[in-house]
Amino acid sequence: MYRDDLERFKEFKAQGVAIKFGKFSVKENKQLEKNVEDFLALTGIESADKLLYTDRYPEEKSAITNLKRRHSFRLHIGRNIARPWKLIYYRAKKMFDVNNYKGRYSEGDTEKLKMYHSLLGNDWKTIGEMVARSSLSVALKFSQISSQRNRGTWSKSETQKLIKAVEEVILKKMSPQELKEVDSKLQENPESCLSIVREKLYKGISWVEVEAKVQTRNWMQCKSKWTEILTKRMTNGRRIYCGVNALRAKVSLIERLYEINVEDTNEIDWEDLASAIGDVPPSYVQTKFSRLKAIYVPFWQKKTFPEIIDYLYETTLPLLKEKLEKMLQKKGTEIQTPAAPKQVFPFRDIFYYEDDSEGEDIEKESEGQAPAHACNSSTLGGRQWVI
Repeated sequence: MYRDDLERFKEFKAQGVAIKFGKFSVKENKQLEKNVEDFLALTGIESADKLLYTDRYPEEKSAITNLKRRHSFRLHIGRNIARPWKLIYYRAKKMFDVNNYKGRYSEGDTEKLKMYHSLLGNDWKTIGEMVARSSLSVALKFSQISSQRNRGTWSKSETQKLIKAVEEVILKKMSPQELKEVDSKLQENPESCLSIVREKLYKGISWVEVEAKVQTRNWMQCKSKWTEILTKRMTNGRRIYCGVNALRAKVSLIERLYEINVEDTNEIDWEDLASAIGDVPPSYVQTKFSRLKAIYVPFWQKKTFPEIIDYLYETTLPLLKEKLEKMLQKKGTEIQTPAAPKQVFPFRDIFYYEDDSEGEDIEKESEGQAPAHACNSSTLGGRQWVI
């Protein structure tokens, strides 16, 4: 935490405002734009590019840095935004990067990108500077054009490579203190199994790294497939979104979205909303909401978020409830109560490789528990760990 954040956080707490993380809302983006514009007017710095990418202007760097220091740049840019300063700064750099929105890549741009990648590998920052694009832009573009990317159903070997890749990336990100604690526990009890906090199974994963390990799929495919696998394993293979349970989940999701009454999707706590469906990752719920509005809301692309929710609540919800009641009247129809989210999972319940059914759509899988599996072994830091 930056020292300036402490005082800011105290003020927000006194106002009853919670500190936020994750995606920025439309309101926050507008406030950030205003903060940057106000600071430029205050200091006389010519552009946001000079303010946020000072290294690009070596001759003016000293003068700009002095102005930023003299006029408390960190405090100004974070005004009225209840987030850590570092997140605000990174968001501002992305919003105002002149290299971030340059339109489509020409054939020449694409060939340069391929050539620089062959020389530099995944050094996206350097490649971005060489082609005058943002690092995110070149990384995403390369994922789209890179050769030998499969489409359609994942093979068993691809799925196993993905699971292993995600496992390695998650373990690699563990802090030295976490590794020390785990190592200590395993020395005391070598037969014990590692556990992992649920959020680490889907937050902060470097999908570029995962893509490089899988090789045959781009990062977007990897992320989507992992959500499918993770949902199945977190729920022990239960049919949580099929038939009557799917109707129940849709009804609950619409009601919860209406109750929270927010102006933008970025303001939604998807982690909390996941409980409307069950013990599932938040990205799974986001996917279901995307399908919900695409299927039931006409011309949803032209509607604001509140308009979409109002339509779902006023028009779609009564129809879904009526259909749900009719299904429940049939003999033998059972509805599942959503499982409360578990905060910790044994590694062995998530990362195992002998199941060859992962390629199936999770909503079409047969009922039943995932197959029993023993602890697997993983090498980390030169040690063979039981996980």
